[in-house]
Amino acid sequence: MQTFRPAVVAVSVLVIPVHLSAQAATIRDTTVALPGVTVTATRAAASILMTPLAITKLTGAELHNVSGFGLDGALKMVPGVLAQSRYGTSDVRLVIRGSGARGAADRSNAAATRGIRILIDGIPETEPDGRTSLDQVDLGAATAVEVIRSNASATWGNASGGVVNVLTAPAGGDALLDLQPIFGGFGLKRYVARASAAAGNGTVYSSFTNTSFAGWRLHSAARRTVANAGFTGFLGDKTRVGVFASGANNLFQIPGPLTLAQVTADPLQANPTYLANDERRYNRVVRLATTVDRRFNDDASIAGMLFASPKLIQRSERGSFRDFTRFHVGGNVIARYDVKMSERTSHLVAGIDEAYQDGAILFYSLSAQQTRGTTLNDNKAEGANNLGFFVQDEVSLNERLALTLGGRYDRVSYNYRNFIDPTINDGKDFTHFTPKLGLSWLMSATRSVYANIGGGIEVPAGNEVDPGPTGGTTSISALLEPITSTTFEVGTKSVGSRIGSTPVILGYDLALYDTEVANDIQPYNGGRYYMMAGKSRRSGLEIGLNAWTLGGLFANGAVTLSNNTYIDYVVDSSQFKAGAPKADFGGNKIVGVPNVIANVELGTEIPGYRAARLKLGIEHVGSYFADDANRVTVDAYTVFNLTAELRNPILASNGYGVRGFVTMHNLADSKYIGSAFLNPNRVAGTNAPIAFEPGMPRTVVLSFTVGRMK
Repeated sequence: MQTFRPAVVAVSVLVIPVHLSAQAATIRDTTVALPGVTVTATRAAASILMTPLAITKLTGAELHNVSGFGLDGALKMVPGVLAQSRYGTSDVRLVIRGSGARGAADRSNAAATRGIRILIDGIPETEPDGRTSLDQVDLGAATAVEVIRSNASATWGNASGGVVNVLTAPAGGDALLDLQPIFGGFGLKRYVARASAAAGNGTVYSSFTNTSFAGWRLHSAARRTVANAGFTGFLGDKTRVGVFASGANNLFQIPGPLTLAQVTADPLQANPTYLANDERRYNRVVRLATTVDRRFNDDASIAGMLFASPKLIQRSERGSFRDFTRFHVGGNVIARYDVKMSERTSHLVAGIDEAYQDGAILFYSLSAQQTRGTTLNDNKAEGANNLGFFVQDEVSLNERLALTLGGRYDRVSYNYRNFIDPTINDGKDFTHFTPKLGLSWLMSATRSVYANIGGGIEVPAGNEVDPGPTGGTTSISALLEPITSTTFEVGTKSVGSRIGSTPVILGYDLALYDTEVANDIQPYNGGRYYMMAGKSRRSGLEIGLNAWTLGGLFANGAVTLSNNTYIDYVVDSSQFKAGAPKADFGGNKIVGVPNVIANVELGTEIPGYRAARLKLGIEHVGSYFADDANRVTVDAYTVFNLTAELRNPILASNGYGVRGFVTMHNLADSKYIGSAFLNPNRVAGTNAPIAFEPGMPRTVVLSFTVGRMK
């Protein structure tokens, strides 16, 4: 595929919806009834049609029929997103338009996503340096999930190549109570309990999830408990408040990558080193947060948020036992002001974000039982602070046309202290201004087109600033700079309309983008240190479709076609080994990003009982390279899934009812590579890359939900 250019993009997208009718229609329950969808992941509640970004919102009905252990089950039907469960647990490889791909590198980036901002109820799970552990992200508590695929750095700052906002607060004050047991192959047992009720002028709610999984590969067992509670409501007529509390206890073993020969011989085996060291993560995390939104009048309001998240993290990694005791605190203040000028309206939003994380890191020897040994090898603290100022103005030029202007300044600071060798103490600041320009045109009540130009900023994560073998004498590499990008994008979207006089209702989401990245960071030697590619380009076409006929047939699709290439990338190998030559990777494909991702669902409602449905799911991921030299290929794969579901509950008296689903994943029991470690280690003497993580075999998941529900 040739690189997309903005001029071609604009012409292509603007002609796509011409044949579609503007007639409004009532559509199926997996899309949102007119007048449209409202999203909050844009820093202010906004119509999805009038926001000049590629945005997908998944509703509760679309979350009920997934096991919910990881985000992958829900996000597969979002175009532009690659979501792969690495071992069938919460450790998900998450890539949005190429951002986040290197989170699948070895070692410290296992169990953490990079380059993508993860929020729960608008409160950041992403740490100041851009890493996100997914311990508290549990779909059992989710009422909706919002995904911004466009570069959102102009409003969210560092590591906003995409934004995922998991909403847990239920809408309305209905008294609800349900229990959902989920059982699956390889010892999956999952129990979800949810409750909500009216409380004064608001809603109080809670959820509790307990999951255990024996694992399908050797040394891939996991268990996780997540508790979530909150209150949202009004104090008086003009002040809305929220109080949120959550906690997670997450332990999972890591089977590690294999060589291709090992996968062929026995895909169930674990990496021998990972097995011998019992490599694992044991994370205990708590988060408390509060929000206040005060509306002074119809035109002005101010909102604030504070959060605190202590963390205790223990790892067996690289032959050592590691203790992390961290605290992550922060908040924001956002002011909104509307100005009406004749036929024009200005919606001005300005704010300040602050987040800080610090804490002790202790490296011990690993005992013969793979527990903490008696020798303290390292004692240090890694502090990171992210301060950002942003402003955005959406000007409604008329009832159909809106112009969005914005920008953000970020400063991310590192403060590293070593208590054994203070001579390597160091600090470093990364700063950047990110602009944004967008235009939205409402073509009808159900569809719109948009265009935007914007920048992106991402800084190296804490573990990525470690110097290489010859990278410096302090604790922070002098070779790293901020990763910056510029994106051109156009698109069109519809919440659903009838096609002419046919019985077909079609909703769509199409986007073309071209992103040029400077200083893209890449892992080396299994993620032990990182270097930068001078310049790279990621261009793509995203197609999201959902069609529904009055006869009960339906089809959903999410297809991504992309071209991801290094433009200027010269590796000075002397940084790894004195006297080693340089390598020019210019023109190579970007590591870890497939050119084709396609997910399709075809199904029908059961005649005579429209709430029951049967659907066939098809997942296809194209081939990609696992190394910058493009010598290690991860083959393409296609997996089929079959699901029978009772989408809407069978209700008895007083709203009590039952719903459920049964899914057979990997119907054909295909053998495939489900994920890969990037720029991997190699077996000494054979040069065989240790890169491949086998995909899950055929398995069945059964779930039913009972209780009082909508």
